[in-house]
Amino acid sequence: MTQRLYDSRQQTLVDFTPLQPGEVSMYVCGPTVQSAPHVGHLRSALVYDQIRRWFDHEGMRVTLVRNVTDIEDKTLANATPEEPWWALAYRVEREFNAAYATLRILAPTYEPRATASIPEMQAIITRLIDRGHAYVADDGSGDVWFDTASWADYGELTHQKPADMEAGEQARNKRSPQDFALWKGRKPGEPDSATWASPWGAGRPGWHIECSAMSTKYLGTEFDIHGGGRDLRFPHHENELAQSRAAGDAFARHWLHNGLVSLGGTKMSKSVGNVVSAAELLGDRRPIIVRYLLGSAHYRSTIELSDEAYAEAEASFGRIEGFLDRAARSLGETEVAAELPEAFRTAMLDDFGVPQAVAAIHEAVTRGNQALESGDDANARDEAAAVRGMLSILGVDPHAEEWAETGSSADAEHAALDSLVRTLLEQRAEAREAKDWAAADRIRDGLATAGITIEDTPQGSHWSVNA
Repeated sequence: MTQRLYDSRQQTLVDFTPLQPGEVSMYVCGPTVQSAPHVGHLRSALVYDQIRRWFDHEGMRVTLVRNVTDIEDKTLANATPEEPWWALAYRVEREFNAAYATLRILAPTYEPRATASIPEMQAIITRLIDRGHAYVADDGSGDVWFDTASWADYGELTHQKPADMEAGEQARNKRSPQDFALWKGRKPGEPDSATWASPWGAGRPGWHIECSAMSTKYLGTEFDIHGGGRDLRFPHHENELAQSRAAGDAFARHWLHNGLVSLGGTKMSKSVGNVVSAAELLGDRRPIIVRYLLGSAHYRSTIELSDEAYAEAEASFGRIEGFLDRAARSLGETEVAAELPEAFRTAMLDDFGVPQAVAAIHEAVTRGNQALESGDDANARDEAAAVRGMLSILGVDPHAEEWAETGSSADAEHAALDSLVRTLLEQRAEAREAKDWAAADRIRDGLATAGITIEDTPQGSHWSVNA
């Protein structure tokens, strides 16, 4: 089968053939580091981490660029005298990276900051002016605007007509409401540190030009995939595409957009005030379960986040983890299979169909448990290896080295519970050895009442929480 993906610009499933055989070039819009990360940021980064891991498994050399927008209106607005904009940006960037690391989202190949690509942005703006697609405001402000009327294909990504689009930044010195800023002349009160010299006067870049510059700087003027959240399609990605094509770059061959996160049926949004921060989400939950929850839906779908959804994910993942633990106790630790079940491969080749891929994992778990119960060690070992191989693509193999130490409060609680239960199991073993069956049964029944199942094996007794 050929890799298929849903191209947002073409609005259809297409065959994916990389620009360079055996290589994949991806640019993903990263955070604007104005405030702490929330669950929507984590979901987006995780989606492209899964896709990257899949391409890696398929033998592709992946170059993934995820930018950091460290200069932007909101970053300046959120700065204080005690924490200037650049200090705020750096602190928040570290918060993002810490959250990514907690979920084992792999570091990108390159992670450029916008402030390191100002010359490249100015070069693109100059080309746009020379080609008649941008103009310098005539009021002496130093603002430079993209002339949307000059580009006949404006609106091709979101399939809108300019007249039907929402207006961009409010300003008197631009020709059309849809025109957008390429360069912003310095305004009164803005700090010297947020100002760069330019042919049009001191100022700073507009938001959209930043990604056009950073993507082509690291991936070339044409690359395979541009990704980001669905909320970035307009105006950000629409404007990126227009200015890059108008400047003469072929730019992204395919556009992917991940779905958003919903709370109680309402899209999570800062304007609504229902944002769940990364710290809130990860504070008292196992990170591997959070990753499983956020990564089990199809990347284009909306995720409903709730305590019930987390509990369902915990139960679902517990069944998988329970099988791997059981197999490891009986057979020793298994290898990670390189050859994956056909059902899993078919799902991933079909627009990264993770729900169907997860179903394939659970089917393998069922077969593996049946093999263990029948004493078929060879098949049990094969199924465990296959399960680990599939989980590694999704980044949730609990036996992988990357999850060896998590350090979360949820894992600390699990360790404490494990210590208590093991103490009771030791007491039960002593009671059984002394043939004090009543005491042994009391311990077993007490654990069962608490929702803990005991499994007695030749290697000793093991426990698990009832799903």
